[in-house]
Amino acid sequence: MSWFTQMLGNWISFPYLEDYLTSVVHPLCFFVLPMLFYSEILVFWFFSSCASLLLYIYKKMNNHQENDFYSKFWDKPKQVMAKVVDTYGKIWHGYEVMDMERLPKGPGIIILYHPPFPINYILFLTKLYKKTGLHCHSVIDHMLYWTPGMKMMCDVVFLRDFTNAECVEILKKGYLLGIIPGGAREAYFSNDYSLMWGNRRGFARIALEAKVPIIPIFTQNMCEAYRTIGKTSLTKWLYEKTRCIFLPTYGGFPVKLRTYVGEPIPYDPNITATELAEKAKTALENLRDRHQKRPGNILRAFLERFDKHDKAN
Repeated sequence: MSWFTQMLGNWISFPYLEDYLTSVVHPLCFFVLPMLFYSEILVFWFFSSCASLLLYIYKKMNNHQENDFYSKFWDKPKQVMAKVVDTYGKIWHGYEVMDMERLPKGPGIIILYHPPFPINYILFLTKLYKKTGLHCHSVIDHMLYWTPGMKMMCDVVFLRDFTNAECVEILKKGYLLGIIPGGAREAYFSNDYSLMWGNRRGFARIALEAKVPIIPIFTQNMCEAYRTIGKTSLTKWLYEKTRCIFLPTYGGFPVKLRTYVGEPIPYDPNITATELAEKAKTALENLRDRHQKRPGNILRAFLERFDKHDKAN
């Protein structure tokens, strides 16, 4: 933590603050007012922007010029962020991961359901890094990646709007890759953990091209931690037309969150992308049906924090 202490000690005379804020604050005015209406988006943006600023300070104070986020230079801040997030997960959600040993030692595509706010995936990536040291790249929406103030943090933890070709390259280099096929449509308009993948087959095509397995994961009670309001036929129509609708989300409830890692679906050269996508969808639905009581209930999800019948890895 010496780098963090030194950074705070030089805060008042910090010569790079103006440089950083100039690149962030000016376009920020176009984002601040709309975001004030969406509490969890605002909180996530605020902490992500703070993390980006601290990472930027750390980089400048150490005169680090390269943008190689795989280098050991970034290990310390990654470990600090992981410790903070993991502590939050333990205290607020009693977070656990079951069957982590099912994850391959090499490359693979992790698929999951998209809840109203993906706190489950954030906690999972943190637990994965702390326990194994593995870096998992994650495909996110380009609007999120380019939101002012977030880029540095996203780059350090490998959250990017990767293209299909970049995804294949990442897998060929031996890394895990996280993809949420349902995307924002599933986050806003899904009911009671129902998958909304439509005709999305891109992740399956990537898996076949890279010749890697697909690993489904499911987090119990993730839709009880946060809830979305405003799901109407009008808002869904507007979303389909614009892809720019943000529905209000409330929550942050201290419910039990427990992630289950499913059996990997091995690479099979004899099936099509459509068949593989359907197979992956079925595997994820089976994982959901096995571990999630439906319909969801916030009180029951909270009381499950005191249920000790399962133990984490």
